[in-house]
Amino acid sequence: MKTKRLAAALAGGLFSVAALAGCGSDSGGGEVAGSWDEILEAANEEGSVLLYSSHNPVNLEALKKAFEAEYPDIKMEFVRGTDAELNPKVEVESQTGQGAADVHMVTDTAWINSAIESDAYSAELRGPEFESENYKSEESLKGGRFALMSVAAFALGWNTDKVPDGLEDVTDVLDPSLKGKIGIVNPAGIAVYVDMYRFLEKTYGADFLQQLADLEPRIYPSALGIAQALTSGEISAAPVVNPLVTEVKSGAPVDWKLSPHPWGAPWYTHVLSAAPHPNAAQVLANFMASKAGQTALSGGYASTLPDIDGAIATADEVTLADAADLSPEDVEKYTTTWEEMFVD
Repeated sequence: MKTKRLAAALAGGLFSVAALAGCGSDSGGGEVAGSWDEILEAANEEGSVLLYSSHNPVNLEALKKAFEAEYPDIKMEFVRGTDAELNPKVEVESQTGQGAADVHMVTDTAWINSAIESDAYSAELRGPEFESENYKSEESLKGGRFALMSVAAFALGWNTDKVPDGLEDVTDVLDPSLKGKIGIVNPAGIAVYVDMYRFLEKTYGADFLQQLADLEPRIYPSALGIAQALTSGEISAAPVVNPLVTEVKSGAPVDWKLSPHPWGAPWYTHVLSAAPHPNAAQVLANFMASKAGQTALSGGYASTLPDIDGAIATADEVTLADAADLSPEDVEKYTTTWEEMFVD
């Protein structure tokens, strides 16, 4: 019998909440202007834009700084939360016509597909960056209105004091000497994490998860929790963790590398049809697809555009998570099976 080893919840992480902004100016609203120059002029008059996103707050702060440097007449704010928290807000704001957010950045592919089918939440993208050769809209747009902007490409991670030779592939964590010293994430209620475990099974064999479970890994609520545990030495290795770029720069005793078969969670951005600042929303979405916007969003992440400083890869080098076929019932069923394997 394995011992239940759920680690204490750690604040923050890829899917944690940090509400960091208000709603900005009330001066906007109305229809999107005609030409791009007219959209820019109207956006400056609106003077404010609000983004809902589950992306890393460090990158969102970088985006805010870069955007306001480019468009000093438009104040950008953002609210960070999980998809499970932000998606219902988008739905309610659309249904009531009381929009707060202008732009929404989301990873939940099932929700995205439903939103595309309903045609209820998204406005047409008007920015010139989506027509650029580098953006490759044929590959990067879903439903014509959801634009791929960033990918959380997960990596191998290890504590350099505990595993001085590092890791080369996911299967290296199956070393018996690492029993009880491996960190994994709990997929409960999170479709994208369920898709990750399905990817591991498909890539490394149906028995991989059972072999991992036999080593009694510690279970964390988020990838950030794993990163913190690696840094502290609470665990020695992780088959899947956010790239430890910040930790390495700070001198923490950790290291990381992409596996030979990288997997990642993509973020798609859409302009909301209920946006109170519809022109500023178009300007922000367009900026996010530009080189400057991609540079802000891609530190430690995979970028949509090529040759972005700080990006660890480009999106076309990563298997993108797609949990569109996972209903809430499917996620619950998989989680039950997963817990039977990993938790008493």
